[in-house]
Amino acid sequence: MTKIYLIRHAEAEGNLYRRVHGHYDGDITPRGCKQIALLSERFRGVRVDAVYASDLRRTQKTAGALLRDRPLSLNIEPRLKEIGMGIWEDSPWGNVGYDQPEQLRYFSNDPDKWSVAGCEPFPQLRARMTGVLAELAERHEGQTLACFSHGMAIRALVSGLRDIPSDRIYETPHGDNTCVAAITYSGGRADIAYFNDNRHLPPAVSTFAGQSWWRERRMTFDASNLRIIPMDISEEARLYADCYRDSWRTAHGSLKGFSEEPYLRQAEKAVKKSPLSLMKALSGDDFAGIIELDTERGAELDAVWISFLYLTPGLRGNKLGVQLVGHAVSVCRKLGRNALRLHVAEENKSALAFYRKLGFTAVGTENGIVCPLLLLEMKLS
Repeated sequence: MTKIYLIRHAEAEGNLYRRVHGHYDGDITPRGCKQIALLSERFRGVRVDAVYASDLRRTQKTAGALLRDRPLSLNIEPRLKEIGMGIWEDSPWGNVGYDQPEQLRYFSNDPDKWSVAGCEPFPQLRARMTGVLAELAERHEGQTLACFSHGMAIRALVSGLRDIPSDRIYETPHGDNTCVAAITYSGGRADIAYFNDNRHLPPAVSTFAGQSWWRERRMTFDASNLRIIPMDISEEARLYADCYRDSWRTAHGSLKGFSEEPYLRQAEKAVKKSPLSLMKALSGDDFAGIIELDTERGAELDAVWISFLYLTPGLRGNKLGVQLVGHAVSVCRKLGRNALRLHVAEENKSALAFYRKLGFTAVGTENGIVCPLLLLEMKLS
């Protein structure tokens, strides 16, 4: 008999920023690092003879939880990787749900019917996962393995072993980051002792504790997933200026020192540098915010500069701003850069708390028009 602990990776960029990451090689978040530490404690003293992970960094870093204090090396097994999402890769889930609602319904509720350009068919994923786990069980007969994989990949494997058809995939719910399944293989038969077990995560560290989409039996469009699309500054200059004015007043308590003209010129230059530099966020069809980047400023430091990040007042405090930061991370990676930088007024306590929670740290102080500005930086690896 072989025992396999099948473990989902810790919280990664796609989970936090609400972006489609299948084969996209996103990194672990600060909360994901806390989850890894708790997973390590859960398995303290548990026998593990070999550790496998997919060829993506989020599983390999999570596997470190079980390599601590064990004289084991990590085995890379590409067949444990997540489903390939084709043209959806690194798109915001809000864009996917708005532009292709039927395909998103299939993906969530009847994945055998899901098909987008370049994707890996769900039956192929199920066969891949079933085959590799059976092969590893035979190779390590009589041992205990830890295999680190991904959410949809694990869901495909577990639903297949439980003989759950595609149109009843809801009977195998989504699992939290670092959730554990225990499966035994004996005589060619696989038995699941448990799955989606996240008992080691307190609510403050659980990804799912702060999200609700996974609770739905049959999932539809999630309005908390923002669409992020290009902003036409020539047509929407008034909207941009009004948002900047509101942001200035929120940060400083007044409009002292504010003039919209230099910021409008800055936005026009940003769009000329890169079409992804000025984007607006929408909740469905309703305006939600703006993310503006300067792809030249900070280039010599291997960074991308966040010039402006704005959410409408009614959406603040709902954990949606991270999705705008997610766009900045995506652009930064496309350019081969390694960091994000921005200024925040020292007196803007809510903004400072927001960025620090995401992993930004202060690396300097500069004089601003109204007050000192902290220079914040977040490394991407």
